[in-house]
Order: sequence, then structure tokens, then C-alpha cells
Amino acid sequence: MATSVINWFEDRRKFSGLIGSFLEEATKSSTPSEGDRRVSVNANKGLWARCDNCGNMLHVKFSKQNRSVCEECGYHLSMSSMERIELSIDPNTWIPLDEDTSARDVLSFSDEDSHENRILLSQEKTGLADAVQTGIGYLNGTLIAPGVMDFNFMGGSMGSVVGEKITRLIEYATQKLLPLVLIRASGGARMQEGTLSLMQMAKISSVLQLHQVQKKLLYISVPTYPTTGGVTASFGMLGDIIIAESKAYIAFAGKRVIE
Repeated sequence: MATSVINWFEDRRKFSGLIGSFLEEATKSSTPSEGDRRVSVNANKGLWARCDNCGNMLHVKFSKQNRSVCEECGYHLSMSSMERIELSIDPNTWIPLDEDTSARDVLSFSDEDSHENRILLSQEKTGLADAVQTGIGYLNGTLIAPGVMDFNFMGGSMGSVVGEKITRLIEYATQKLLPLVLIRASGGARMQEGTLSLMQMAKISSVLQLHQVQKKLLYISVPTYPTTGGVTASFGMLGDIIIAESKAYIAFAGKRVIE
């Protein structure tokens, strides 16, 4: 019995190596950016995912059972906001807030594509109205007010809707005397909304001051891969407790911006 189990693991490693070699050969002609390498591992598509850290092939079913952590090296794979909510919040206790609030292209911004079209494409891709989900739910029997950003929606960028939803969540948590938990995956302020997006940094920080300083309530900040830009520069680093995801990319300016 022990020999058969050992043989099974050996066959699995050989199979993973063959698939890994094939993928490396198929993709070696293009070198993705640092952020793209992380996002390319999507546990919702196909039967296999590849760890960006060690290259090990992971079966999606077993990867989800292991909470999207590589069984070989402990690397944390990317997750959607809904996956993080399902992982963190007790079953059947999640109540979303402001889930239908969506952005408008008030500046009529357009570069390679219009801002309005980018929003529609992201909504179709993710099923979300914008780049953050807010609500209330129980965590191990304790009622909390969590906000979870989703990098799959325009890079988790913080626009007026994201800022407004987080502000309303903080105000609700302050009113109901609830601990606040914000899980972040964001490239920063949404450039397509200009100054309107930058205003969200001050707005969120001001209501956090009421929550933390005046009401003495807990705020836990959870930066995940990646957390950069205006999100890092505002509410991202204001937590009473900051618990970072293992090997999370946390910065103000990203590598490409600096270069």
C-alpha cells in the first residue's frame, strides 16, 4: 500500500513536470509583466493552475480545498472577492451592502478605449458592479463589517464608487459599533476618473478617524497581491492591525511606474 502511494506521487510529479515544460515552451516567446504573472493563474478556468512562485502544477479542485495556497511552496494564488468572502465569512451569514452601485463616466474619459466601455466589460467579466464588495457577516461567530476589493475588476482600481462604498461601510460599522476588516487587492486610484478618484483617499481616511480615534473601534487591514498606489497611501496603511498576505506585492509606485 505504501509503495503504491509513493508511486502515485512520483507519477504525479512527472506529469506536472511534463505539463510545466510544455507551458514553458509555449509561453517563452512572451515575457509577461510582474503583475500579469500573478493574474494569469486563475483557479476558475480549466482543471489545472500553475504556481507563479515554484512552477508546480496544481489541480484546481485540490487547490481550492487548500484555500488557493500552493501545496509545494506555500505561495498564495490570486483569488476573486467572492472566493475570499466564502473563505472568511461563516456560511449563509453574508449580507451585501450597496451591491448595485456602479460608476458613471462623468469625465467622458477615453484612451485606447472609453472608460464607460471598460466598466461594462469588467462588469460582464466579474459579475460585479465595481471593484469592491462590502457588507456584513459573521467571522467565527463574531459580526464584522468586511470590504473586499477585486483585482479582476479594472485592476481593483479605486474610483468614486469604490470610495463611496467603503466610506458607507465604515460609517455603518461606526454606527453599529462593529469591527471593520478591509481586504485589498488594488493597483491604486482609478486614473480614468482623475481628481474624483484622488478625493476618495481623503474621504475614506476621514471617516476612519471617526471609527478608530473617536469611537475606539477596531480596523484590521489585509493587503494582498497587489496593493499599490492611492490605496496604499490612504486607508491601506491606517489599520490598527495590518495582516499581509504571504509574499504580497505592497508598494506605493509599482515597478513599471518607477521605471
